[in-house]
Amino acid sequence: MSSPSTLQNKDVIAGRRGRVGRILLAGLGAFVALGALGAMATLTGSAWIVGSFGASCVLLFGFPDVPFSRARNVVGGHLLSSTIGLVCLHVLGPGWWAMAMAGACAAMLMMATDTVHPPAGSNPVIIYLSHPGWDFLVLPTLAGVLLLLAVSRLYWYLVRTRG
Repeated sequence: MSSPSTLQNKDVIAGRRGRVGRILLAGLGAFVALGALGAMATLTGSAWIVGSFGASCVLLFGFPDVPFSRARNVVGGHLLSSTIGLVCLHVLGPGWWAMAMAGACAAMLMMATDTVHPPAGSNPVIIYLSHPGWDFLVLPTLAGVLLLLAVSRLYWYLVRTRG
C-alpha cells in the first residue's frame, strides 16, 4: 500500500505532466497559426503579420477560454485599435503625444465596447512606427486576425475532439 506522501508525489508529477502537455499544445498551436500567416505572406507577397499577433497567439492557444480570447475581442480589439491608430496618425500626425493619444483612445474604446484584447493595444504603436496606409485595416489587420482565429478554432476543435 502506498503512503500518503507517495500518493501526493504522484499527484504532483501528474500535475506537472499535464502542465507541460498544455504548454506544448499552446506552443504547437502558436507555431501553426504564425506559420500559416507567414506562408500567406510568402505566397501573396503581402504583409499578413502584425507584431501584436504573436501576443494574440499566447492568448488564443495558451488561454483559449478566457474572455480576451473571444472572437469578438480578438477581431474587435485589433480592428478598433488599428482604426484609432490610423485616424490619429492621419489627423494628428506623427509624434510621441499623438502616438500616446492613439494608444490611450484604443484602450478606452476597447473597454467601452467590451472588446478588450490586450495584444491589440500595441497596434497604434506599431502604426506609428511603420506609418502604413488605410489598407492596413484589411491586410494585415482583418485578414490576419481572421486567419489566426480560424486556425485557433480548428486547432482546439481537433485537440478537444481527438484528445
